[in-house]
Amino acid sequence: MHWFLSLSPQPCRNLGLPRHATPHHSPKVALPMLAVGLILGVPAESWAQKLSLPQNFDTYVAQALRDFDTPGLAIAVVKDGRLVLAKGYGVKRLGDPAPVDAHTLFQIASNTKAFTAAALGILVDRGKLHWDDRVTQFIPDFQLSDPYVTREFTVRDMLTHRSGLGLGAGDLLWFHSNYSRREIVRRIRAAKFVSGFRAAYAYDNVMYIAAGEIFPAVTGKSWESFMQEQVLTPLGMTEASTGVEAVPAGADAATPHGRAADGHVEIVPVDSVDATAPAGGINANVTDLAKWMIVQLDSGRTASGRLWTAARTKEMWAGQTILPIESQSGVLAGLTPNFAMYGLGWDLRDYRGYKIVSHSGGLAGMTSHTALVPSEKLGVVVLTNMESALSDALCQRVIDAYIGAPPTDWAGAIATVERRQDSAGRVAQRAQGAVRAADSKASLPLVKYAGHYTDALYGDATISEDSGHLVLRFSHSPAFTGDLEHWQYDTFIAHWRAHHVEDAFVTFALTAQGSVESMKMAAVSPLADFSFDFQDLLFMPTADSGASPPAAH
Repeated sequence: MHWFLSLSPQPCRNLGLPRHATPHHSPKVALPMLAVGLILGVPAESWAQKLSLPQNFDTYVAQALRDFDTPGLAIAVVKDGRLVLAKGYGVKRLGDPAPVDAHTLFQIASNTKAFTAAALGILVDRGKLHWDDRVTQFIPDFQLSDPYVTREFTVRDMLTHRSGLGLGAGDLLWFHSNYSRREIVRRIRAAKFVSGFRAAYAYDNVMYIAAGEIFPAVTGKSWESFMQEQVLTPLGMTEASTGVEAVPAGADAATPHGRAADGHVEIVPVDSVDATAPAGGINANVTDLAKWMIVQLDSGRTASGRLWTAARTKEMWAGQTILPIESQSGVLAGLTPNFAMYGLGWDLRDYRGYKIVSHSGGLAGMTSHTALVPSEKLGVVVLTNMESALSDALCQRVIDAYIGAPPTDWAGAIATVERRQDSAGRVAQRAQGAVRAADSKASLPLVKYAGHYTDALYGDATISEDSGHLVLRFSHSPAFTGDLEHWQYDTFIAHWRAHHVEDAFVTFALTAQGSVESMKMAAVSPLADFSFDFQDLLFMPTADSGASPPAAH
């Protein structure tokens, strides 16, 4: 995963996986455009007029798929409480003609956060908790590195990315790891603060994982059970599920795709996010997500009653944390908002005088975007099986059509920006190579770097010598097995055997006696997704390590 342009303030691997721009583009991949769709609620001959979209919308989407090298996507639009459009474009899996349709399942990643916030809102309505209750009231062993912050941390703080921890802090605890949800929450106490408590916005998945632990504490049911029984089932989201393992083999599901180092599009492993499900674990299709948007736009009301009150919607859509605003230029200048805030599980911004309530999501090979325009009772969701900002661009195109804004080729403009970002990333990586001391040698024989290491946040890792080179293995994350290539001096590059994982610099510090004192890491690509928070790790040799631990004082 890599950074890519986002119309939303938060990144893609918000599980995101952040927003990312892929740094290695190849010539465009020829993608078959097999559009298969369901248009519900409006006669087929009048849907384009009713939807206020240009007649060539299908053609536009086909070109956008090519612009972003995306195999397939699905889109749904709701207006005034009705499903107007639910349609699939392209294919579920590159090289396979099976088309995406309105029932194809995607991982919706951080769009799940709004579901978790709504489920907590249900508990608020029932008097089981308040937004400003302290977390330790429900999770007594919840702890951060500062006792004051631990004591004052509230349910509201869990949902608003203002903890004071760094961007994506602790993401390596869940990404392809076998840590349990409880263990991830326990380990976050070792994460360092980078800003004052409630002083700044920094997107954080682990706090939503912790929020998921409130459900068993308050209701005696897991997040999964509560979500299924109290949200998905009442909404009629019959095809949605709360984790990867809940999707049966052979289901109508999209396959994730990413970009290889040489630029071609390839299938990547499905992100197993069951441990982090409250932050990004829901699987759904656009047919079911249309039901979710309709109920959101009607403040929690369903045909059989309310799931949550209008007061809860008002709170979830109210600004809690101020977001930084980056001014855009050129065609994208019109997307620069006057205000941008994070609510409870939602991004909030303005566009041409309209309030936009939205969220993006991204995991390995999957990106998505949900956008609501409350004053117009309008909702749009786009799910894709590729890492790019295509979903953002198409949502914006639909919004423009409905509010009567001049038609803008957002897909073309954003794809151009992504390519520029990719090019800049390649230039930066080449610059790193240009200043490398290629003739330098490691200070120690390779065997002296081998041994057992531990980091207070992540846990254990090992380095072994294998056939004349070093291999780094994260003990709880099989995907993080990397062959170390010497870069310069005592720095190596970890080339992970799972090719969708970002390469990382691995730098050893030595004691005055010439033994390893510590090992630190950093992503190689300047465009690496923030969830690869290697920089937060500091591994120390353990007492039984071949790499000598620091002497006790």
